[in-house]
Amino acid sequence: MSIDEGIPEGLTRRAQYFIGCHGYWTGRGDVEQSRALWRGHGTPEEQIDRVAAFEAVWGGLALPPSPHYDGGPRAFRGGVPQVLAPNWFFEAGAQRTALPYAFVVGPSGEFGLEAGKWVPLHASVEGWVEALALADHARRCARTTTTLTGAAVDELELDGFEVVPEVAGLADTWWRGTDSLIAVYRGEAEVMESPRCQTATIYAGLDTWGLRGLDDIGTPSK
Repeated sequence: MSIDEGIPEGLTRRAQYFIGCHGYWTGRGDVEQSRALWRGHGTPEEQIDRVAAFEAVWGGLALPPSPHYDGGPRAFRGGVPQVLAPNWFFEAGAQRTALPYAFVVGPSGEFGLEAGKWVPLHASVEGWVEALALADHARRCARTTTTLTGAAVDELELDGFEVVPEVAGLADTWWRGTDSLIAVYRGEAEVMESPRCQTATIYAGLDTWGLRGLDDIGTPSK
């Protein structure tokens, strides 16, 4: 399968371009081969269906590393559904490095972290991908980049900034100002209960293109 044929719909053109230029497919898994085994261990059918649906769209897609979380999943791969009462999750892909948490898809399709507790980073897998694409875009366009950590993140002044909607931010959010973009990463701090782990990156000196780029929602050209 070519990368153009596999790009999911409903993403911004920025994210489509990011996947097309920097992503590659490692091959989708066959959830049906595991369905009977998982069912036999008590996994509800609808949870297996969720993994199958994820694998059909995202399975095997490898993207450049995230600036945080030690890069995020090595490649998207739906794992065995697990329950952290009352919610069901499944792994979204193996870590690139040894981490104290897993990357998972939550009960309503959220993308987040799990380490005995559940912290959703984005409201969807698409949101995680959009954030990766935006970070790549902002890094290339910014004149200056500043990183804040710990308590300094809580002191950020965001009046006059607007939320960047396509990243569907929950624990992690993006903000757009008149000449800068700010990415706030709180997921690791929340899942590890360590406020010093929160981070913010300020991409400054952006023109109109740098602030938005290809940020309209569209479908990939055939």
